[in-house]
Amino acid sequence: MPKPLAKLSALEPGQHADFFAQLAEKTPRTTRDGKPFYVVRLRDPRRSVGVTVWADSPHFEECKQHWQPGMFFKVRGRYVEDEKYGPKVEVEQIRPVTDRDRADGFAEADFADPAPADGPFAELTALAAELADEPLRTLVQKILAAHADRLKVLPGSARTYYPFAGGWAVHTRNVARHALWLADRYAELFPDVMLNRDLVLAGALLHDVGRVAELDPTSPVPRPGVDGELFGHLLLGVELVREAARDVPDLNPELLRLLGHVIYSHLKTPEWGSPKLPAIPEVLIVHHADDLDAKFEMYARCLSAGGGDGAFTARDPVLGRPLLKGRTV
Repeated sequence: MPKPLAKLSALEPGQHADFFAQLAEKTPRTTRDGKPFYVVRLRDPRRSVGVTVWADSPHFEECKQHWQPGMFFKVRGRYVEDEKYGPKVEVEQIRPVTDRDRADGFAEADFADPAPADGPFAELTALAAELADEPLRTLVQKILAAHADRLKVLPGSARTYYPFAGGWAVHTRNVARHALWLADRYAELFPDVMLNRDLVLAGALLHDVGRVAELDPTSPVPRPGVDGELFGHLLLGVELVREAARDVPDLNPELLRLLGHVIYSHLKTPEWGSPKLPAIPEVLIVHHADDLDAKFEMYARCLSAGGGDGAFTARDPVLGRPLLKGRTV
């Protein structure tokens, strides 16, 4: 009797099941004694899991020769939540889907990410219209309009926060709103400190615009392209803004320089990805608005996914900790 089909995102730790999944990544690795293996990731819209394909696995040659990101598979295996490596599947059987699997409920549409973020993106353009400096407003509006189609469907990040289509617009909308509120509050608290509200807003709206150049538009799953791997979204974002600024001759060059610094240093430390430390207070505001929104989304997704025994969730591999789910207040 065949095992009933389950959804990857609904599996509980220790559960054996048959399910459909999409291959998101395939990375070749080598053990300390020189044996090759692959680390792959399988996904559905709500969960991503790791799978290790060792050299002695019956699936190794098929993985090496034929598996490609974007392919769909029918999988039989056991879902586990590893303390160190996070969600994983111990694969027993795996094969590419066939037309016969449609009778068991397979549909590519079930793996599609949410619709483009038209609403949040419209809010971004409305926020850009609030910029008081006319050349700066022109620059930001020009960039948003030029890349609107991509920005509406980009994830916030490839794997960590808002990792779904439209996530970029939702995250950026939230960051811009929160950054403006913080800028207004701290301008009241520290009236003698020079704090440029327009710079905060423009920096928040464009802090991650480099994702449009970082992520490969031809990949079926979010992953960096060649430029993304070589340079990262911070440098690519600064370059994109400087290129667009050539068509805005009235833009104050110092404002452009500082906007580039906000984008380049908003991750705050080299360990987090910023090559330069923040040198102006506007970066602090954008950084903390960005970090809080990203972390809160990760908390919300971890808590809603459940898993784990007792009062705590399973350890989240990105957050690096379990979260308390068993609470009454």
